[in-house]
Amino acid sequence: MNRIFADLPTTIFEEMSALARTHDAINLGQGFPDDPGPEDVRQKAAQAVVDGWNQYPPMMGLPELRDAVARHYKAHQGLDIDPASEVMVTSGATEAIAGALLATVTPGDEVVLFEPAYDAYLPLVRRAGGIPRIVRLSPPDWRFDAAALRAAIGPRTRAVLFNNPLNPAGCLYDAGDLAVLAAALDGSEAVVISDEVWEHVVFDGRRHVSVLAVPGLRERSVKIGSAGKIFNLTGWKVGFVVAPPAVMRVLAKAHQFITFTTPPNLQTAVAYGLGKPAAHFEAMRHDLQARRDHLQKGLSAAGFSVLPSAGTYFINVDLAPLGVSDDAAFCRRMVAQAGVAAIPVSAFYSQDHQRSVVRFCFAKKYETLDAAIERVSGAVARLARA
Repeated sequence: MNRIFADLPTTIFEEMSALARTHDAINLGQGFPDDPGPEDVRQKAAQAVVDGWNQYPPMMGLPELRDAVARHYKAHQGLDIDPASEVMVTSGATEAIAGALLATVTPGDEVVLFEPAYDAYLPLVRRAGGIPRIVRLSPPDWRFDAAALRAAIGPRTRAVLFNNPLNPAGCLYDAGDLAVLAAALDGSEAVVISDEVWEHVVFDGRRHVSVLAVPGLRERSVKIGSAGKIFNLTGWKVGFVVAPPAVMRVLAKAHQFITFTTPPNLQTAVAYGLGKPAAHFEAMRHDLQARRDHLQKGLSAAGFSVLPSAGTYFINVDLAPLGVSDDAAFCRRMVAQAGVAAIPVSAFYSQDHQRSVVRFCFAKKYETLDAAIERVSGAVARLARA
């Protein structure tokens, strides 16, 4: 068996979900909403599967969806994109990330990663033959240090895998941060693989800035988006990739031999959804922001030190003020004794782990959030002492 995958331990997500089932706990570790998503978008998918084409769609994606992606990014991010040569549809963002790594990295190349990192990144880098170079991020702001970033980039750097907004930290990097990244890569031939799936899930009036909007990054970057995150339909697994034509030609070859195509009815529905008015996306952000604020207030009242969340479905608490230095053990106690499951952020590090931060998902119904708050209220101090 391939040792990269055979040697992977049981993920903390699988462990915590199993514990949640065992203890009949409220699961705020799972990163998906508990509502069905926009009805009109779902109706479009249903109509398309009954009345539309159900054989192989074009490998690069339906032209109507590629056009919709380009129009959407022009309207929301001011990007000028050629749908014919710079847009490709994938079966989810994780496939897009895997394909981008396989297309750009050869054995022995170095790949810069920021930790905490989405758990798929490191195994995919290693499977592509890449050598990881880690830039460590720390709470409360999770910013990357320019000197540390420059130190991680060298003559063998082939790719930088970047996530903005960052899961699990919930931070959003602005144009100034991206300019630091561009300056650090000046003179390098590295490609930036930018996982921007949370681009619409940002709060407090903030706006996402894509790597494609930054001088020095546009011609070296692969932008990855996700309909699942944009429409809160995480099971659909429809992703889209935007990259310069010379890069896209190689990305397409990797995609051809991974999934080749994506269900055409879902592509039709996503094309429709991307054309919805700006008010739809504003309402989605407003709703999620209200849920974030609701959980933040409840967790603060329960005795947690809540960290800022500028985006994603997640909010983090810092256990250090409670004297806790093992977030994983704390999460196990919390699910068993308080009946609430969350995720220790140490699971998102491969080295020099941050062990005092716990992640909760707030993209849930209010009654679910209220029940979780009620369960942990009064139990925090006891859980910290255990």
